[in-house]
Amino acid sequence: METELQNIVGAYFPASAVESVKQFGGRVVVTLYAAAQDDAKAEEMTQKLSRVDGVKKVSVVYTADKQAQPLQPDSGKWEIPGVKKIIAVASGKGGVGKSTTAVNLAMALSALGKKVALFDADIYGPSVPTMLGYEGVAPVSYDGKTFQPFEYQDIKSMSIGTLIDRNVPLIWRGAKACGAIEQLLTEVSWGEIDIMVIDMPPGTGDIQITLSQRVNIDGAVIVSTPQDIALIDAVKGVNMFKRVEVPILGIIENMSYYLCPKCGTRADIFGHAGAKETAQELNVPFLGEIPLHIDIRTNADGGTPIVRAQPESPFAKAYKEIASKIIDELA
Repeated sequence: METELQNIVGAYFPASAVESVKQFGGRVVVTLYAAAQDDAKAEEMTQKLSRVDGVKKVSVVYTADKQAQPLQPDSGKWEIPGVKKIIAVASGKGGVGKSTTAVNLAMALSALGKKVALFDADIYGPSVPTMLGYEGVAPVSYDGKTFQPFEYQDIKSMSIGTLIDRNVPLIWRGAKACGAIEQLLTEVSWGEIDIMVIDMPPGTGDIQITLSQRVNIDGAVIVSTPQDIALIDAVKGVNMFKRVEVPILGIIENMSYYLCPKCGTRADIFGHAGAKETAQELNVPFLGEIPLHIDIRTNADGGTPIVRAQPESPFAKAYKEIASKIIDELA
């Protein structure tokens, strides 16, 4: 039946206008690119699809073209003076340890001799202030125009979390959120920075697309667990950055395995090597594995990231190995 449905859709819209034709039981969902919108044709196609045996309901959905849209002439790149390289740390979904990874990668890059800044763009769930120990501290502005970044052991950082109460949800639409990020990112006196790490929000929404188009991002790092459901979303994250022409520096497998703190026994709780296999399938670098361990979590929650708290631990060394690969990729 699927071929029959596709043939009917193809009679009304060219293949370049059709994103997908999916059947869910008796329901058929046809997704078309917005540029192909033709309500009369769509209605005629819907009626014909409805006459196919077993089809009870037809839905037509229009979506934006998957190709990156060019910036409008009056909206140029955001200027971030003094910053040489920018990397985005992203994830297809929440709960995979993206922010913990971003903070520890920033620490690891600094430990390898780089001047590092960390920008918290996870506007609806900012956690960098907690992880770097300045939660509840308001930023300082000496000239009334620019903020001074927070500094923690040579890491400069800024987060929307410093401007709002931690218990107040930000109920902002995409445009307002992007405007706040632009202000906060460009109105900070960063100084001379070798690498800025941007902790992106999870998913593939307005903020990720806007940052990818308005900021000269030199590469994206995708964080995932080995779990199949996380890897599905990680693939979406990789493909989003490819479509907006941001190079993929690689994939990190976080919570790769569990190390018992008492006996050292290893357990692959979420499966194992899924991110590595996904990276191979997507033809992007695999950067390494970070284990699931209570010390990583407690140090992040306590404002002392593991790379600084336990610099000789196997966990800190894992982050530093990944940071070294990122430096090589950027070069």
